[in-house]
Amino acid sequence: MSRPLPILLAILALASLAACEQQSMETQPKLKTYSTAAAFPDNAAAREIPLGTVSRNEPARIAALAERPRVDEALLQRGQEQYAIYCTPCHGLAGHGDGIIVERGFPQPPSYMEPRLLAADPQHFVDVISNGWGVMYSYAARVEPRDRWAIAAYIRALQVSQTGAPRDVASAIPANGAQGTPEAGNADAPFSNREGAR
Repeated sequence: MSRPLPILLAILALASLAACEQQSMETQPKLKTYSTAAAFPDNAAAREIPLGTVSRNEPARIAALAERPRVDEALLQRGQEQYAIYCTPCHGLAGHGDGIIVERGFPQPPSYMEPRLLAADPQHFVDVISNGWGVMYSYAARVEPRDRWAIAAYIRALQVSQTGAPRDVASAIPANGAQGTPEAGNADAPFSNREGAR
């Protein structure tokens, strides 16, 4: 008497699986991104993100921005890598504002060797990467918070190598008892695009 019940349950489970197979995600009713939708006043299926929406990982990103990492060789190497990817098109390899984009008619950014930027706190560079400045748009969606600090450290290294400033990179970016790093006038330092570097 107890055998028919498990058999009946097995048949019902198989039947329900067969019913699910016919309702694939590809054929089910849905709104596609660029289609119209009469349910909304503007007839657009794609909806704007509601005002005030915060990404689930935004608090962690904000916390990472608040903490200046220790300046060491690994941070500078990461900064050099990220600078080459995101910054050189406009700012150039050595930070003189003579990148390839400028040669094609885009506005020239200031040189990092200007007195104003030599005196700027590294937080300034992190803020500019995060929020944009002038014609430069925000890179917050492209550059992770720790990488923004790495770029700021590398910019300071460029400044030290280009101007022979009597200070080391780590003292220019105080963080958790950081030690000195590159010395001014390093022969391996990048040189200006004006001198043929690309």
